[in-house]
Amino acid sequence: MMDKKETSLRRDITGFFWITIFLAIVVSPVCIMLVMPTPSGREFWLEFSVALGFFGLMQLVVQFILIARFKSVTRPYGIDVILQFHRRLALVAMSVILLHPIIIMINNPSRLKMLNPLEGNWASRFAIITVVLFLVLAATSRFREKIKLKYEYWRMSHLVLSVLVIVFSQLHVSLAGLYTNTFWKQSIFVTMATATVGLVLYLRFIKSAWQRSNQWRVTEVRQERGDSWTLALEAENHSGISFLPGQFAWLKLASSPFTLEEHPFSFSSGSMSTACIEFGIKELGDFTGEIKNIQPGTRAYLDGPHGAFNIDRYPAVGFVFIAGGIGIAPIMSFLRSMSERKDPRPVVLFYADRTWDGLAFREDIEELKENLDLKVVYVLQEPPENWQGERGMIDKELLENHLPEEFIHRNIFICGPDPMMNVIQELLLELGVEKVSIHLERFSLA
Repeated sequence: MMDKKETSLRRDITGFFWITIFLAIVVSPVCIMLVMPTPSGREFWLEFSVALGFFGLMQLVVQFILIARFKSVTRPYGIDVILQFHRRLALVAMSVILLHPIIIMINNPSRLKMLNPLEGNWASRFAIITVVLFLVLAATSRFREKIKLKYEYWRMSHLVLSVLVIVFSQLHVSLAGLYTNTFWKQSIFVTMATATVGLVLYLRFIKSAWQRSNQWRVTEVRQERGDSWTLALEAENHSGISFLPGQFAWLKLASSPFTLEEHPFSFSSGSMSTACIEFGIKELGDFTGEIKNIQPGTRAYLDGPHGAFNIDRYPAVGFVFIAGGIGIAPIMSFLRSMSERKDPRPVVLFYADRTWDGLAFREDIEELKENLDLKVVYVLQEPPENWQGERGMIDKELLENHLPEEFIHRNIFICGPDPMMNVIQELLLELGVEKVSIHLERFSLA
């Protein structure tokens, strides 16, 4: 069995490999442009704008690879990092693609007439359609919550619009024809467009079809404190799922795996049990608000495990866990897994919430103290009368008062609302903790 240093080295090599593949894909169209035959006598800015267009198009192709949830791709970085990269890369792609027509128009204002569908040709018409679809795609993602677009509808529209952007951009490239004027060049771009559509079919249909043979059944919906629930599942006719403590899975609760309603939740159970698992879920929206009404026997499907937020990924002499609200769910997986393994390493847990009665899994944490070297610091914004513990928010003074002397050598895991995690990360950096020792759980999708 590989030790942790070998595992880390292998992960780094794999990560470097995928970065190399990414760069190769993104720059490949520019390289193809330089291969003869190429058009001659064209101005620099016109050629530059075409290169930008191809560059942006290939960034869109990469987007489909990022969202396909290939574990070999996400494992070196964690899917939370991949999703953040996906969003940022989409902004870069949009900027680059918009620059393509803008530069063309500035270079030669007479080309402005091509913005009129009645004046241009089919290549320009498909270009206009592509840009409009891309802007709608970006706007619905950026403002989904403000326009109250349900997650399921956004997810489907996101996929459909993305496919249409690829299809119409490919039609534009083919009809423009200046750099795809040979069979082999045309074949490369058509193959890339076909592959991106195939990735969507894989994620939406092939993966779902595979899940039909790996069904789960709800065995219990247990109420926790703070409007939170434990959803317990049992594997049906298969061995279950092997996950690392702190990871998550996309969950479907429906009679068919092809449902649009799919949401990511962290495992809250220990990782030693693969056939009987649990998720910690807080009522925060339409889907989570209905968890309490799920009946035992309901069929479920999982896509996972995913995520790099796990204690087995990083060697440490001890840990500091910092949780806010339902951010305690993956932390419970940490603690329960350590208890099951009889892990002797010391742990300090900071657990912040608004009230004492809102602390989900509070009783479970106290029981885990019997098997773990565990110190718990509860931090309440609205403490009860005669409260002797910490009040308010987790700040620098509170951390200094409770962190052990050797905390700088421990790995620190933080899970909670984004503003809380951002503040605590900055405080830890001020206290001298290296950034590589601080791990945050983020996997918001839009």
